[in-house]
Parts: sequence; structure tokens; C-alpha cells
Amino acid sequence: MAVKGNISGNISQTYVEKYNPVKSLLISQPKPVDKSPYYELEQKYNLKIDWRPFIKVEPVSEKEFRKNRINLGDYSCVIFSSKNAVDNFFRLCEETRVKVSQDTRYFCLTEAIANYLQKFILYRKRKVFVGKRVAEDLAPYFNKYKNEKFLLPCSNVGSSEIVAYLDKLKLNHTDVIMYKTVSDDLSDLSDVYYDVLAFFSPQGIESLFENFPDFQQNNTRIAVFGNTTCKAAEDKGLYVNIKAPTPEAPSMTKALENYIAIANK
Repeated sequence: MAVKGNISGNISQTYVEKYNPVKSLLISQPKPVDKSPYYELEQKYNLKIDWRPFIKVEPVSEKEFRKNRINLGDYSCVIFSSKNAVDNFFRLCEETRVKVSQDTRYFCLTEAIANYLQKFILYRKRKVFVGKRVAEDLAPYFNKYKNEKFLLPCSNVGSSEIVAYLDKLKLNHTDVIMYKTVSDDLSDLSDVYYDVLAFFSPQGIESLFENFPDFQQNNTRIAVFGNTTCKAAEDKGLYVNIKAPTPEAPSMTKALENYIAIANK
């Protein structure tokens, strides 16, 4: 990535933003299928925007899952923090021949996850509870069923914030790894240069350095979403030029536009 000597390691803390023009961006996520503000940004500033996921999800095998000695049918409540969690929970139920009870209750962190759940169950409000974004949104429902057994399907990255909150509520819960987030092979990018690289998770930063251990930043600008992603980038010696969310830039596209509006004057 910005190989050809254009990506960096330890940048001096005295680095001064030069605002060189931005003509190309690499977004480390899948390309949006529908309308996206990225397309508007691309047209407005005559940019070249490419999309390339830096990480991928791999399912935990039935054999590996069975080592946990967990019977999925023992849990009356399941907490879903992502669509991947939904997919792999029902996959492992099928592979381990567990018939999911019609009385199982599902706690979804977002409405998008709850809507996705309809692919697998007959949706009934009395057994599907929906939050806005974080586990705390579901507190009334957690407390209502605090005597039940909760299952939290998660990845190898874990769900530490959710687990901490469930512990705080003293719920009887078990978190189990059902899928893994791993670095993707980025060898096809070894001779490609971009003015801006945009990251959305610490795992994306890890993938960059796993694929390109000698990555040199130089003139490449780094954009990050979230504090943990920012910390991961800085821990690798990268200078973060563009940050989101902030009061001025609640989204990555807004943060990019604010920066490009100055850089491309």
C-alpha cells in the first residue's frame, strides 16, 4: 500500500500537516452496493476511490466449537452484536443438530441486526428485543429476563464492552467464539499507491502491517474511524491525518470531505 516507499513507520511528533492534494483513496471495506456518500464525494472532487477489505471473517469449525463443551440448546436468550454472529449461531446450531426452541429470546444491538434475524426465525416482537447501538440500550429487557441463561456469540476479537456490561448486571451469560476476524491477503496491492488509506478497526491496521511489515507512510494520509483504530495506528508509528467521529465530522465521509476541501484548494 503506498508501497513504492510511500508508506511509513515512526513519524516525528513534530510532523506538520502539509495538505498535499488528494486524488486517490483506498477504503478498507467492501464496496457499497447501494447509494453511498462516498460516490458523491468521488464525483464532487473528481477522486479515484477503490474498495478493498483488509480483514475477512472465517467460521469456527464444528469440531473446534465442540471443544467448548457448550450445548446451544441450553440457552433461552441469545445476544447478537452483528450479522456475522447471527449467521454463525444458526450455522452451528444446524451443524451440531440443535433444534432452536421457538421460545428463544433474541437481543439485537441494532435494528439492522434484528431485521437480518428474520432470515432465520419467524419474527415476533415478544421474543426479539432491539437496541439502538450499544448493550446499555437493552438494559430494561436484560433486567426483565435476568434469571435466564444468556449466550453471546462473538469473534476471536471478543466483545469486551458487552461482556463487561453483562457482568455489571450480574447476568448468567456465556460468550463463545463462533467466527474469527483475520487479515486478508493484500499482496495484489504491493505496487499500488494511494493518497489516503481509510481504516475502520484495529484489525485493519494489523492487517496492513502483517501484509507489509516494512510499510512506510511518507506522503500517504491515514484516516481512521474510532478511538481504538486511532490508537492502533499510532501504536504502529503512523501519523493520523483524518479522524472520525468528531463533532465536526460524525462520519468518515464527512471527515474525508473536510480534509479534501482544504487539501484540494
